[in-house]
Parts: sequence; structure tokens; C-alpha cells
Amino acid sequence: LLSFSLPPPRAACAVAEPPLRWEPRCRQQLRHLQDGARIAARLPPRLEGQWVSTGCEVRPGPEFLTRSYLFYANRLFKAYQFYYWDPSCRDPSYSLVIKGKLRLRQASWITRGATEADYHLHKVGIVFHSQKAMREVASWINQTSGEGCSGFLPPGRTWAPGALYELLSAKTERDCTAALGFAMHELSLVRVEKHYQPLLQPQQSGSRLVEELYLGDIHTEWVERLHYRPTGYQRPMQSAVHHVHPCPACGIIYRADEHHPPILPVRAQLPMQLSGSWVSTHCEVRPAVLFLTRYFIFHSNNHTWEGYYYHYSDPLCKQPTFTIYASGHYTQGIPSSKVRGGTELAFKVTQARVMPMDQVTVMMLNSSEPGSCGLTSSWSAGVEQDITPTNGCLALGIKLPHTEYELFKTEQDTKDRSLLYVGERPTDGSSPDSPDKRPTSYQAPLIQCAGASEEFSNYVSLKYLGKKDANGNEALKPLPVAFLLFIALLFLRWD
Repeated sequence: LLSFSLPPPRAACAVAEPPLRWEPRCRQQLRHLQDGARIAARLPPRLEGQWVSTGCEVRPGPEFLTRSYLFYANRLFKAYQFYYWDPSCRDPSYSLVIKGKLRLRQASWITRGATEADYHLHKVGIVFHSQKAMREVASWINQTSGEGCSGFLPPGRTWAPGALYELLSAKTERDCTAALGFAMHELSLVRVEKHYQPLLQPQQSGSRLVEELYLGDIHTEWVERLHYRPTGYQRPMQSAVHHVHPCPACGIIYRADEHHPPILPVRAQLPMQLSGSWVSTHCEVRPAVLFLTRYFIFHSNNHTWEGYYYHYSDPLCKQPTFTIYASGHYTQGIPSSKVRGGTELAFKVTQARVMPMDQVTVMMLNSSEPGSCGLTSSWSAGVEQDITPTNGCLALGIKLPHTEYELFKTEQDTKDRSLLYVGERPTDGSSPDSPDKRPTSYQAPLIQCAGASEEFSNYVSLKYLGKKDANGNEALKPLPVAFLLFIALLFLRWD
């Protein structure tokens, strides 16, 4: 969709005004994502201060939690992790108090833009917020831990509100955290981003500084957590001083401690409404060093979908490597029995197109096995090919037709904008191609940029590096909508 004119808002004006030019919201958002100059990332990052979750987080399992981390100038840190029974983070289960020391090292050789770090834990304590939580955690530890932890809490111990129990101590060399799937490997990969949020209130101009802390991702397989070294990120935390506004959860989490876990505000449960267009809110990072943005269109009248996935080689999404367009059908959603608040769907991918954007990708595709990825040795930068006739692209790990079992959630942010959460991709690069591999956590949210009545039936017109289609018209080359599909693509794994 190209820009178009609207009549002047005040037709009665004595002096004619020029037509108002505007762009559809999806196009504006895509342009915004390509403007990496809005974001600054300092290397090495400055961590001193307190960082908090901006809402209820979902980790694989699922686990529902909020976090509050305080880093001191002498490299010591104190971290709170608050766990809950519910996806709204209103019913606390237990809280962890984690103390230790962090040492930043060199820029990561694996994940561009990140800094590697070493950490050492001094103490980990736990406070239970109910008898049920105490009984459940005690049974995990007594059943799965070694001799030093077998009597962590004797059966029948009465819950004592506010009591702190030691799970780990560096002095006594006791560690009973494994039963909880607990590790702080997220501290081994660090990135801090700064950007400015416009002041939107009436009579105000200028912008407000926002700082975000990205820590390493959590492996989607529980058994891999304890030794996984991150190559991607979790949902970012924000500075307790420099955070987005409004952020009702930020202040609540900032003031919390292990004895007073944060109880987040009530949020209305939204029915699953997929119709319309959804786009990434920022340059996203996946494990195995994948940088991308995503753009989806859902047509509820016939349950079809289209996805545009734009891949890049840099953490600001300014250096494109390849794009994927995919389409197919999806099933009617049903409430998830495993992840409260989520909806289970199945997506079938029936068609796909690929466009390489740099010479490295062109060489890789042209050297692929004949008949396995488009026309043999015919790939060139900026030219899209249909890979449906070859049943996908072996070099990129794409198989067609292909079915994936997904987990979705919709909600509204503090500005009443609709957000779509799509299931987190398996960390090992595989595909959720069976019901037992369905995600239990989510990727970064997409924001709705057009409703059902504004759906686009083809590429959105956006200058993407000035490329043109076969007719010489400016065209948007698919935005990486890495949602279900084959972002099994880079199957790199860190062991």
C-alpha cells in the first residue's frame, strides 16, 4: 500500500492547506525497525543500578515469574526472582534471593552486540508464600537432590511465613537448586540498549530515556537448562529509573522483596482475535545468532495466514541476509491445558519464497544440492524464488508442506495496543512438528498494526533497500515473520 492523500481536515479554512500525507501503521512500524540509529548499545555495558521486569514473564515449563536485579559498582549483585501459580503474576508461590559476583569479559564472538560474562554465586535463599508451595518444592528437592539436600525440609514441616531457607551456599558447598531447574547462566550473556521514548502527553515535547537489559535466554528443554550457555536473549528488563511510561508493574516490582512479592495489577483476559496484521516491535534475536523482524497477516474468514521473515547479520537489523515469505492455513484455536492463558493452534505451511540479500547467502544457496532449493545455481541477491516446487529448501532447513503445533496469546499493553505472543522456537533449532513439542513459553510480542478490514493481500509497499519487483515498482521484501516456521533455520547450537 502506497501513501495516499486525505482531504484537508478543515475545509472551511480561508487558505487552502496541502493534502495530509500519511503511511499505514504497518509501514510506519517497519520503517521504524529499520532505523537502527534510534538505539544505542554501549560495549562494555554499564550494569550498575536496579533493573526490573515490565510485566509477568513466561519461561519454558511453563514458569510464571517477575525479576528484580540490583548490580553494584563493586561487581556484586543481588537478584530477586518471584515465582507464581498463575500467568497474571498475582498468586505468589515462592521467591528466590540470589547473591553473587559478576565479571564482564570480552565482546561475544558468538552473538554480535553482546558481552560475555562470568559469574559466581555466593548464596541462594528461598521464601515460600504458602504451605502448598513449601510442600511441592520440598518434595522436588528431597526426591531429586544428592545426599546433602535429602533432608532439606522434613516431611510435615509447617509453613512459617517469611522464613528464609538456604538452597545454596558457597561457604558450605551446599547446592540444592538443581531440583528447581535453577541456574543463572542468563548472566553469561549481557547487552544494554538505550533509546528515547517520545513524550505523548498534551503540552509536552521531547523524549524520555529508556534503558533495557537483555540477559541470556533460557533453554526450552528443562533438562538442558543447567548447562546451556545462551546465544539469544530473554524478554528484556528495564532500568528502575529509566523505563517506559506508563509501566504499572515497574514500580510494584521495584518496591518488592522476598517477603513482599509483587502482586501485579488485574488485566482483562482478551479472546483470541488473530484477524489483521501484526509486526515486530524491535529487532529480535534468536539462539544460534539469528537477528530478524517478523510481519504476519491472518485472514479469519478462511483461516489462512501469511508470514514475512526478514533476517539480518547485525543486532540492529540493518544488514539484511535473506528474507522468507510463507503462507498456509491454521486451525481453530482451543485453550491450552498446559499453559494457562494460552491458545493452542496448528499451522500448515504450504508455500514459501526466499530472497537472498547478500553474497554469502547467494553462494550458500547456489552450492546446495540440485533440486533441493529452487532452480539450481540460479540464485542472485535481491531476486526472490519460489521454493514450493522443490518442497522447500534443504540448505535453510525448510520442508514443504509442513505442520507446526503452536501456542498463541493476545493481550493489551498499558497503552491499550493489541499484542500477539507466538510460541517460543525450540532452542536446539528443531521444529515443533508434533503436539508434544508444542511451546510452553513465548517469543517477543508482535503489535497489531492493522485490523481485519485493513488486511493486506500482498506485499506491503515499503522501500526495502531500494529493491524493485519485476515490474519496476518499489516493493517490500518480506519481513521476517519468524513465527512458526522454520526458524529452525540456523541450527547452530552452543554446547
